[in-house]
Order: sequence, then structure tokens, then C-alpha cells
Amino acid sequence: MSTIRNAAMGAAVVVLGLAAVVGVRTAMVGGGAPLGPKLDLPPAEPVDVDGAAKHLSQAVQIQTVSHQDSAENDPKAWDALHAFLAATYPKFHAAAAKEELAGGTLIYTWKGADAAAAPIILMAHQDVVPVAPETLGAWKAPPFSGEIKDGAVWGRGSIDDKGSLVALMEALESLAAKGFTPKRTIILVSGADEEVSGSGAEAAAALLKARGVHADWALDEGSAVVMDMPLIGKPVTLIGVAEKGYATLRVTAKAAGGHSSAPPKDTGAVTLARAVVAINDHGFPLKFQGPMAQMLKTLAPQLPFMAKMAVTNDWLFGPLLAARAGATAQGAAGLHTTTAPTMLQGSPKENVLPTTSIARINYRILPGDTTDSVMARAKAAVGPLPVELAFERMASNPSPVSSTESEGYRAIAALAGQMSGAPTAPSLVTGATDSRHMVGVAKDIYRFQPIRFSMHDIEMIHGVNEHMTLTNLEAMVQFYRRLVVKTAG
Repeated sequence: MSTIRNAAMGAAVVVLGLAAVVGVRTAMVGGGAPLGPKLDLPPAEPVDVDGAAKHLSQAVQIQTVSHQDSAENDPKAWDALHAFLAATYPKFHAAAAKEELAGGTLIYTWKGADAAAAPIILMAHQDVVPVAPETLGAWKAPPFSGEIKDGAVWGRGSIDDKGSLVALMEALESLAAKGFTPKRTIILVSGADEEVSGSGAEAAAALLKARGVHADWALDEGSAVVMDMPLIGKPVTLIGVAEKGYATLRVTAKAAGGHSSAPPKDTGAVTLARAVVAINDHGFPLKFQGPMAQMLKTLAPQLPFMAKMAVTNDWLFGPLLAARAGATAQGAAGLHTTTAPTMLQGSPKENVLPTTSIARINYRILPGDTTDSVMARAKAAVGPLPVELAFERMASNPSPVSSTESEGYRAIAALAGQMSGAPTAPSLVTGATDSRHMVGVAKDIYRFQPIRFSMHDIEMIHGVNEHMTLTNLEAMVQFYRRLVVKTAG
């Protein structure tokens, strides 16, 4: 009995010790996450919102649509957009040197007075995704009308990403018109094909690298002010410090083929199906790690007590946190490399056994994983199944995780937090942006648009009824102008 009693007492001591550690760590967090670093920031100045809205409307009407098959693109649309930018923003075009790369990507270089100061890179792409014909009846305004109504500019690209492009141009034009001279060089990169490949931004990065450009930081689209952040239910200002890698795995099963009236036990389609299911069922596990974990730790003071306790003691509650945060598809996407079978291809006729069956599986790769680890996991999953595995076209590793202590992050976070009135935190961008190509050109890369979104609003990007509110447009112009003055003035 004494042995049992001693063991019980020992266990009680351990439990009490753990409880004490957990309690102390939780209490140390306190409440009220900061809006961002406390910095002296340039004052806000009036914005000609009506003028900016008119210009965004005109930009939306220029149909720079990137189709999957580039032969369907209209090169004249990009020419028209470039002419529009030059005519609408003459002061900035006079102050900055403009270069146009093959395919329509633009690079503007506004030289700074201090040649020794590292440049900054601002980014926004020109192209937009197509509009599905079957959705036209659901739009509140024609998708390329740029109609201004109900306090918003409506149309494809109003947010993604002509909103950013126009807001940047408005900000830089107003500064150039006032005679502003930057101390450090400002480089504006506007890719022409972000929605399909980003080869334009890749070419721009290669050119800048060849010139020996070493930028302090780059800023592109990606994150925003989320008004109803899951787990918190409050507004949060999220600044992307990393983005996931991208790869599409092609799985091929070859077979003899033949007539469907006398099939063998395992057809090529069956083998392919087994391989796809095996890969899907052996995906990457959820882990409380990386930028999403960093985000929740930063926001811990805003969390309910139990969630705060778990986040601040992730050494103990990590698996529970991963399960809880990963309960939704969006939450799970931030905690592991996702595996998504998307395309299947087999016989061209219903009564013919396929000789070649193909599946395509799309991966978004979490920082910490690589294209090599994706391939290794897929090979282990299919085992002896007679299939071929290969990556299609572009396969890219995740970006490095940028610093939250740099001058660039501190300026972006301080300004974003002040303007939004919401706590700021680093985050992970689960999609792909042109900024991924700036690795090796910029020391740090950030992804943020000063736009207020609800989780529901995010669905309109690449969807139906995309629109930019005039309130958000004003905030964007204001943000970019103040950021440039703060970091390059």
C-alpha cells in the first residue's frame, strides 16, 4: 500500500508542478495585445477618394485577364493599362525611371538621395482571373464595368490586385506632386502574369539580382485586417511573414488497355485510384508550428482564458492546439502541407480501358517542408503500386520566414495597427504571390493590404461580386503614402 501511496503522491506532485508552471506562464501573458510597435508615424493627409475611385474604375474596365492558355490573352489590354497609368500618374512617371519587360511586367525605380541606403520594393500585379460565364447573372454590377455604387468600386481586379496598384500609384503620384524626394530608392514591381505563373515577377527579380540590388524589404499583397478572426472573434491585423510553397504532382498509371467488356482485375484506372487514395490518406500531419503558431502566440492576450493557457503552454498542449486550430479547412491549411487531388484523366471513351490514367495532386507546402519531402511522402504512400510520380511545371519551396524585428516589419505593423485599431500579428499566406520571387533580392518580404475583410468577404476574391469599398481604398492610399514617408523619407 505504501508503494501505491508514494506513487500517487509523486504523481500529485508532478501534476501540481505542471499546473503551477502552466498557471504562471499564462498569468505572465496578461491582456490586451498591442496594436503594433510604438513608433513616431507621419500624419495622415486628405485623400481624393472620388478621384482614386474613378481611376480604379477605369483600371478595372481594362480587361487584363490571364487565361491558363496564354494564347487566349489580349496583349493590347496590357498596353492599354500601361498607357492609362502613364496618363493618369504623370508626376510619378516623371520622377521614376520606367522599364517594361517582355510580357508586360513593369519596373519603376525612383532613385533615392542616399545611394548607400538599401532600397525598398513595393509590389502589385496587373492581371486578373477570368470570370466564369455561368456566374454573370449573380454579379451586382457587370464584372468589368468598374461601376461605382453603394460606396464601392465593383469588378474583377478591384481588390486582386488593381486596387493595390492604383492605391500605390495614387500615393506615389501625390508625393511626387509635392516635390517629395526619397532618401532611399523605391522600386515598384508590377507583374503581368501573377495569376498564372508569376514569370514576369521572376524576370524582374532576376534583373534586379543581376544589377546587385539588395533591398531591405519588399511588400506585396497577401494578408489584411480580418474583422472576425476565428478563435478570437475580434478584428486582427495580420501581416504575412511567409508563404507556402507550391507543387502539382502528376501520378501516372499505365496499362495494356482494351475493351471494357472484358476488363482485367486491376485496370489502369483502378491502380490510379488506389494511388490517389493512398497519397491523400497519408498526408502531412497537423503540427502547432511555424507562422500560424507565431500568430496565435502574439495574439495570446486577446484569447479566452483556456485558449490563452493552451497557446502559452504549447510545449504541453501542442497536439490539442493543432487539432483545435485545424478543425476548419482554413485553420488546417496554416498548420500543415495540404494535399489536394484536383484532376483526373483516363480513357477518352466509356467502353475503352485507358492505357494511360493520370491524376494531378496540388500541394501547398508549409515552411519546414520541401518539394523533396513532398515527393518522398508520396512515394512512401504508393509503395509498390505501379505508378509514376513527377512534378508538373513549377514546383517551389516555401518562402523563408521574414523577421518581425526588422525596420520594415516594425513600420508596417505600427502603421497598420494604428490605422486599423486592431492588434497586429505575423501570419502565413497560404496562396502564392509574386513576392516569392524576391527571395535573394530583398532581405525580408512582407504581404499585407490595409483592407478590412470579414471571413465571408474573402470569398469574393476570384469569386462573384468582387468590390473595393471606398473606405478601404482611402485606407490603402493613406497607408502606402505614410509608409513611404516613414521608411524612405
